[in-house]
Amino acid sequence: MSPHCESPTNGSDAGSGFSHFNKNAFTNGDGNGVVYQNGNGVNGHHSSGSHIQKSRYLQPCEASEIHDLICVGFGPASLSVAVAMHDFQEAGRQLAPGRSAPRVLFLEKQPQFAWHPGMLLSGARMQISFIKDMASLRNPRSQFTFLNYLHCNNRLVDFTNLDTFLPARVEYEDYLRWCARHFDDVVEYGREVVSVSPDPQTTPGAVRTWTVKSRSTKTGQVSSYQTRNVLIATGGQPRLPSVLPAKHPRVIHSSQYAQLCPQILNDTSRPYRVAVIGAGQSAAEIFRDVQRAYPNAKTWMVMRSEFLKPADDSPFVNSIFNPSYVDELYPKSQSYRRALIKEAKATNYGVVRLQLIEALYEMLYHQKRTLGTDERKWPHRMLFGRDIAQVTESRETGRLQLHVRRLESAARDGPEDGFVGQLPGDEVLDVDLVVAATGYQRNAHIDMLRDSWGLLPEVPPAANAADRELVDGWEISGPDATSPSRKLEVGRDYRVRYAPGAVAPDAGVYLQGCCEATHGLSDTLLSILAVRSGEILDSIFPATPRAKTVSN
Repeated sequence: MSPHCESPTNGSDAGSGFSHFNKNAFTNGDGNGVVYQNGNGVNGHHSSGSHIQKSRYLQPCEASEIHDLICVGFGPASLSVAVAMHDFQEAGRQLAPGRSAPRVLFLEKQPQFAWHPGMLLSGARMQISFIKDMASLRNPRSQFTFLNYLHCNNRLVDFTNLDTFLPARVEYEDYLRWCARHFDDVVEYGREVVSVSPDPQTTPGAVRTWTVKSRSTKTGQVSSYQTRNVLIATGGQPRLPSVLPAKHPRVIHSSQYAQLCPQILNDTSRPYRVAVIGAGQSAAEIFRDVQRAYPNAKTWMVMRSEFLKPADDSPFVNSIFNPSYVDELYPKSQSYRRALIKEAKATNYGVVRLQLIEALYEMLYHQKRTLGTDERKWPHRMLFGRDIAQVTESRETGRLQLHVRRLESAARDGPEDGFVGQLPGDEVLDVDLVVAATGYQRNAHIDMLRDSWGLLPEVPPAANAADRELVDGWEISGPDATSPSRKLEVGRDYRVRYAPGAVAPDAGVYLQGCCEATHGLSDTLLSILAVRSGEILDSIFPATPRAKTVSN
């Protein structure tokens, strides 16, 4: 994770299916609508939970009713939408004319609310200000601000004495769970959405409702729900290098580290051998954490880069994470946006906080001072300019063998298999565990919307491949060579742009967390959630009804 990479991932994202804390709830018998929960937290952190009153502005409805909005995923991105809906109605705005509350449902794959459970490391802190919480930038008087969370849990003054804007990561996760508990009545946990399909119309015309199908993660039972609007916020899916064996018990993604590492390496005193793949904040944090948790371990950090790059979180650069910057970026040309995002990569991708870089350098220095210049004798090494050519398994030890090769400069920026001949520095690492801190892919929405591909606009024929490049969308190939390709893209309001006349103005599909190419680097982060959720609700529940003509 980089300084801005506190991602609003959801349960269908990395780490889904793994839980690390117990939820113990019971309903008070006084009929006051308040649900009480105990204070057992995570990683020794005392969890809030007393006197959580469910929001009266978001109410459950019968599954057979047509919902106004169904959100796929209930991580921070969708949670911020729930918070904004509560705030709007509390302020007097009527989102569902004629009804006390809109019909809303959140479907979440995880068994309970959790945010980056695999990266809740001891001592890890947030890397963005707590002011960029679920509400403050949109409504600082909301009851769902981080400051009000502290106040409700009798820690406001104590937190102030810490003199920081960066709370511990476990505390911020507890804040998010505190917010989420207010909406338990409209969330179904343990449900994985498998498809979002347009409903057939009794008469020819635009699509007015969608059917969302979800599968129980426990029983496999499939349920269907109808809704006018769908918001897909599934987060990212872990990305592993193809050279690593899939589903191997000794290979995990960084998103699973805090949960699975103690199970795989269950004796903290043993001299385990651990390799971390990657050059970003997550890789550096895990590399350091293994050394702290397993003092006798031998560790490697393997990366293609020739050095760790410090994150740029200077004030002027930080302005690209301002909510207002989306308005500046979205109208720009594809080439401008692509160049800007490439230029700003040092804020968010493959970079590490300077303090951690300095700590790692000091650790290497003291190894050199005490153990000599032969790095192969050091317990902890950073292998720069390297990649993994092959992975085998030792029959004698059961360990994985990583065949690490040095890359020439010309190959570092090329394809992953861009190796040259044998070079000094090539070696084989015998490891008990590989942790791949290799990022995420964000394309789950494409297949989820398969049944509506035919409603997307066709891609115009192009003279050459370069003209067909879709940096701000996804090209959907036709079922055969003669069928036209179609383009999946979103408008400024994050609404999928279907072909003219295909979808009614009061029905739509919205995407969150996968629109970086059009909306900027902040799209996958926490930075703008409070404001973005309000913008999306303005589109779904406009103060002035949309024109009756079908449009995009």
